[in-house]
Amino acid sequence: MKITQISVFLENRKGRLSDVCSLLGAHDINIRALTIAETESFGVLRIVVDKSEAAIKLLRENQFVANFTDVVAIEVPDQPGGLASILKILSEHDVNIEYMYGFVEKFSDKALLVMRFEDTDFAQQVLARQQIHVVTEKEIEGL
Repeated sequence: MKITQISVFLENRKGRLSDVCSLLGAHDINIRALTIAETESFGVLRIVVDKSEAAIKLLRENQFVANFTDVVAIEVPDQPGGLASILKILSEHDVNIEYMYGFVEKFSDKALLVMRFEDTDFAQQVLARQQIHVVTEKEIEGL
């Protein structure tokens, strides 16, 4: 099951990240995972939130450039080599990961990772065949 990630394009200047986080917080939208990629002049904030539809509407209403992307969140054994075991399975099935980042909190006794795949549907099939739990939007809303 895919989840929704929001990509927000930000000018690389003081206070822009604070503006986004403050806006979401003021409207009771909780950030569950995030990462930032930056260049000299701009950055891309990638977030998973508990209320994605409300978040994107709010961001756009406040003149932020924001878009949806389908990503997959999976449970990873929270132990040495846990991530390596998942990556090995994906590699053996020729699944290309474009980027990944961790969740803010753990999910039960597992860690959570958000992954963007070159072919999300194929990646989900591989994960399902290997019985790797893919986290749903409902589970994220409940965190």
